Amino acid sequence: MPAYVIAQFDVNDVDMYYEYASKIFETTKGYGGRILAANDAEVREGSIPHLRTIVAEFPSLEKARAWYESEAYQAIIHLRQNSTTGHLFMVEGLTMPPRKKAGE
Repeated sequence: MPAYVIAQFDVNDVDMYYEYASKIFETTKGYGGRILAANDAEVREGSIPHLRTIVAEFPSLEKARAWYESEAYQAIIHLRQNSTTGHLFMVEGLTMPPRKKAGE
């Protein structure tokens, strides 16, 4: 089942962030990851503290975790952490509970 890595943050150091952004795509190779969205969010309901939103898709949560913990990503993670404030999380794709059959 696919899994998604979602990051939302504010950029505090544009030059350092662009250095990170120029290297991120290479780190996903070998893990089946691809960046689906990377832009400022348009908020329609509620509020979010951070506007920059990144969504990456991986074939599974295990692959997403392996990418995050990989040597390649760990070598550049400091660039994002030192140039932004916000959060990053992982979530599996849509799962629905099984339907009960009539009479169960």
